[in-house]
Amino acid sequence: MAFHDARHLIILCLTFLLISFTAGEDSAVMTKLSTSLSPTTWTGTDFCKWDGITCDKSNRVTSINLPSKSLTGTLPSDINQLSQLKTLAVQRNSIAGDLPTLANLTFLEQVILDGNNFTSIPPDFFSGLNNLQSFSVSDNRDLSPWILPETLNQNSNLQSFQASNANIMGSIPDIFESLHNLQNLRLSYNNLTGTLPRSLTGSQIQNLWLNNQNQGLSGTLDVISSMSQLNQVWLQANSFTGSIPDLSNCTNLFDLQLRDNQLTGVVPQSLMYLPKLANITVQNNKLQGPLPVFNSDVIAELGTNTNSFCLPTPGPCDPQVTALLAVAGAIGYPMSLAQSWQGNDACQKWNFISCDSSGKNVTSVSFGKQKFSGTISPAFANLTSLRSLLLNDNNLVGSVPEILTSLPNLQLLDVSNNDLSGPIPVFPERVKFVHTGNALLGQNVSSGPPGSSNTGGSSSGRAKGGSGSSGMVVGIVIGVLVFVVIILFVCYKCYVKEKSQKPGKAQDPENGKVVKASVMGGSGLQSPSSGDHTEMSVFEGGNVTISIQVLREVTDSFSEENVLGRGGFGVVYKGILHNGTKIAVKRMDSSVMGTKGLKEFQAEIAVLTKVRHRHLVALLGYCINGNERLLVYEYMPQGTLSQHLFEWREYKTSPLSWKQRVSIALDVGRGVEYLHSLAQQSFIHRDLKPSNILLGDDTRAKVADFGLVKNAPDGKYSVETRVAGTFGYLAPEYAATGRVTTKVDVYAFGVVLMELITGRRALDETMPDDKSHLVTWFRRTLISKESVIKAIDQTLDTDEEETLESIFKVAELAGHCTAREPYQRPDMGHAVNVLAPLVEQWKPSRPDEDDGYDNDHHLNLPQLLQRLQADEGTSRMFDDSFGQTQSSIPSKPSELADTFGTTDCR
Repeated sequence: MAFHDARHLIILCLTFLLISFTAGEDSAVMTKLSTSLSPTTWTGTDFCKWDGITCDKSNRVTSINLPSKSLTGTLPSDINQLSQLKTLAVQRNSIAGDLPTLANLTFLEQVILDGNNFTSIPPDFFSGLNNLQSFSVSDNRDLSPWILPETLNQNSNLQSFQASNANIMGSIPDIFESLHNLQNLRLSYNNLTGTLPRSLTGSQIQNLWLNNQNQGLSGTLDVISSMSQLNQVWLQANSFTGSIPDLSNCTNLFDLQLRDNQLTGVVPQSLMYLPKLANITVQNNKLQGPLPVFNSDVIAELGTNTNSFCLPTPGPCDPQVTALLAVAGAIGYPMSLAQSWQGNDACQKWNFISCDSSGKNVTSVSFGKQKFSGTISPAFANLTSLRSLLLNDNNLVGSVPEILTSLPNLQLLDVSNNDLSGPIPVFPERVKFVHTGNALLGQNVSSGPPGSSNTGGSSSGRAKGGSGSSGMVVGIVIGVLVFVVIILFVCYKCYVKEKSQKPGKAQDPENGKVVKASVMGGSGLQSPSSGDHTEMSVFEGGNVTISIQVLREVTDSFSEENVLGRGGFGVVYKGILHNGTKIAVKRMDSSVMGTKGLKEFQAEIAVLTKVRHRHLVALLGYCINGNERLLVYEYMPQGTLSQHLFEWREYKTSPLSWKQRVSIALDVGRGVEYLHSLAQQSFIHRDLKPSNILLGDDTRAKVADFGLVKNAPDGKYSVETRVAGTFGYLAPEYAATGRVTTKVDVYAFGVVLMELITGRRALDETMPDDKSHLVTWFRRTLISKESVIKAIDQTLDTDEEETLESIFKVAELAGHCTAREPYQRPDMGHAVNVLAPLVEQWKPSRPDEDDGYDNDHHLNLPQLLQRLQADEGTSRMFDDSFGQTQSSIPSKPSELADTFGTTDCR
């Protein structure tokens, strides 16, 4: 038995020493990181316990997660020695200097570097990153000009590459055949030039953002016609030419931005019938032909004043105009024609066109020596008055259409000096047909695929080692032997010490049962009169319970003076800690709230212990005391959005400015986007509304009330559930069928946007029937900007054109989000992308103030409560998250109760 104990102890010692040996490899790098960044709260030598650092069981660093920490300094050059690193996220700081290479970090999956001041990217940055899935370096304006490296094609697992506003120059490399998992490519606001790479053909990219290049990408858009997975395409503000291609294969496309280019030609009919298209812009081009007509649910900005449509209203063009546009289509709709061929009368000074004395019939087309490429269109035959057709000295290919012999008035056809082929048509004797300089015209030419193939090969080998290698091997062997001797000696000493002690009962912290911890007096959660430590329980899954004694003390025994609100499931109390910081405690009686209330209580705990984001209200803990159920939240001093939006007069406060409203919208959008797609598990809120949006200092918004949250179904599938929520915010398909997807929240978000714009509630029974339902009424106002202006909340200052344009964009987004069919609504990520440019980057009012609990999103609830145990740590956390300012709005009971309850629609 002693032998087995000794063997077991030796194995443990070996394991411990090996872990210490490997962890030591990371220690030097982490020490450099701690000295190169400031300010940090890192103390002690155990870097695995530092905020934002995660390690594996071997104490190897797997994650560096430091978003929005107001950090300055640089990243150490040898950070790629953290060989087990999976995540590097330092977004929204002020870190500067050269980016270190991350080459050969084979476990690295996620790199997020947005919003810093980095100055350069090394050429080998992406080499050997075999598992890289997501990379983002957007909004680093100090980067020296750099090009996208060809080595990106090694990252075959890459799913998202985002580098907007990052000073990229040159062309986009033709590497996408190797990136078969890439779904998101965002390279907006750079200095990219050249054409779209051919390898984009057939790629799996869903979201393609290449808009607003300094000089502009050029060439045609033909390649995107084969990108059948596209959802969102932003190509505006470039120099693309040619026509809009047939996108009928892109059946998932909902957002197409093509404005501010040099596109010409007729808008294809197939574009108007795309099943999911909800938003399209094509203004500031030179598009021609009839004005396109889209479904009423599609928000289309066509630019009738900036394009060259034949008519300002829907309807067919004049037959001669239609024929000439078909002719232009065969030669690629050249810009020289688009700039002149405007209006619906080809005889009104169109370039290269001549008409008869009546000014109604086209008699001559003179395209000679214009360097046009393409083919001769059979549509010339529709110009029945045509007498002269000059196509000489161009680069035309193909055959001369036989149908041209039927033109009744044709006298001259000159196709000389092109590259035409095929048979020579037989024209009537009256026609002078000039076709010299076309070597293949009249020849029977056949062509096939080349018969040659190109093969080659290369071999490489590793050089054989010489005497130097032998010496190295000897050194390694000696080192290993010394290491083994040391291990055996240490293990022997441990074994002797163990035998000399009395046996004790081993404790297993991983047994899944209750482990007791203490909430120390410094947290403000302990009675000042009692020296006893108040116990909290940490159960499997990371949920934290706080004793009823603690909650009685911080709420003054749940006194009436501390009541914030009352709802269907109980009362909300304000709790004040010893340092003056406030919390919110929702107290419910299970015998009163019934099964539904218990489920919502459990749902809140289940959700809020799995998600943590700066725009989601934080759950600090809960308590079960007999029939009582209590939830403890962070306190939001400015109350609900509903109070500020609809009842500001009652509370004698100023109405929200537009800047505040659009900032709140962005905060809410980011919170919901996190729930839908960025958290480890996806959720649907199901009850998004102003009374469930809480405001903190600086009117920063957080989404609250997670009692109705459901797990989001995978993919495009929906899940059937009992309809619950609030009338006015329920998506039509959800109210009708009970089937729910994330698009239910998108619809509710659109309603909130409408409320922010109009200052009106989603349902207002005091209004006439045709105006009582906000969505129905507001969507009717989207027909024109004048109608939108009339609908804007009269308290908003719209004198500045920039403010008005911002409102128009949010109104457009609101209509998009509230589309009747779920597939026509965008994802929340799109909403965030639309709102983000409208909001100035938020700056903390104090250098140490940040985004609250987002700083600790990697911590579970026991870890958060442990941060409450230290005097300084508790004060810091509560100050940052809740603020010390007394709320300027006294909490109205009905509103705050609504915040913690919900209206069930059955």
